[in-house]
Formats: sequence, C-alpha cells, structure tokens
Amino acid sequence: MNHRSASLPRLATFLLALLALASAAPLRAELQVGQPFPALNPAALSGPVPALSGQVAVIDFWASWCAPCKASFAAYSRLHEAYAGRGLVIVAVSVDERPSEFDTFVRKWHPPFTTVRDVGQRLVSAVKVPTMPTAYVVGRDGRVRYVHVGFHGAATEQELRTQIEALLAEKP
Repeated sequence: MNHRSASLPRLATFLLALLALASAAPLRAELQVGQPFPALNPAALSGPVPALSGQVAVIDFWASWCAPCKASFAAYSRLHEAYAGRGLVIVAVSVDERPSEFDTFVRKWHPPFTTVRDVGQRLVSAVKVPTMPTAYVVGRDGRVRYVHVGFHGAATEQELRTQIEALLAEKP
C-alpha cells in the first residue's frame, strides 16, 4: 500500500466526521435577533408590499413544496385575524422559482395576509434563510426580535402569539 492509498481512508473518515458534525449543528439564521430586517424592495417581490415602518411584523419565508409551510399558513391566518387590527403585518415571502407554483399555492390557500414571491431570490439570499419555513418577528423599530426556524404546529403558534402580544404592547 503506498502513501497515497493509505491516506484515502483517513481522508474519507475525516470528511464523514465533518459532515456528521455539520448536520448535527442546529440550523441558525444568518440574520440575528437585534439586527434590522432588510427593506422589502417592491421591485424584487411580486405583488404589493405593505409599509412596515412602525408596525409589528412577521416575515415568513416559505415554499409551495414545504409541508410545514402549508401548516403554518393556517396559523398565520388565525394570527392575522386576531392581531391585524392592532397593528400586526404578516408578509409571507415565497422562494418558489416558478410563478405557477406560487400562484397555485396561493389560489388553494387564499391567505388573508400579504403573500409575495421573491422573484430573483434576492431577499432570501440577503437574509440567508436557513430552512423553510423560517419566520422573523420584527418590532416596531424594524429590528428582528425573534426568529422561528421551522414550524412546529401549536407550539410555534403559541410562541408567536405571546411574542406578538408583547411587541404590540410596547410603546411606539
């Protein structure tokens, strides 16, 4: 066995260990709590974009192929119904590359909140969203206050309710 063939098993073991370590690490969004959420550029998003200044906002990144995203839409509809009148804005940002997939999803679910498509994947790239869905809860000051990676049913919905209520209670 020559030197090169002896090092291949060690290299393979190292790469497998590195892969295992990377997959065991928790998913974390690049945009962190306390940082300002990037401006929603109407030119990069399909559909009208609401003004977020002075509002509490939930910005949710989703995709039509994502099962937890479908479950989250029902929860966001309930949150919208409960809090929109008090100043909550929900913007669901699709990362679907094909407009037809986005359109089919929106026609099926009829969300009562703003739903747009990130046409050139610019916003999702700027935020460095770790997985679908990921929601950013933004305070009236435009800063990220909470990040929800994934959607875990009633537990996530209850956490969002608690956070939204606290943020809406803060003085503008």
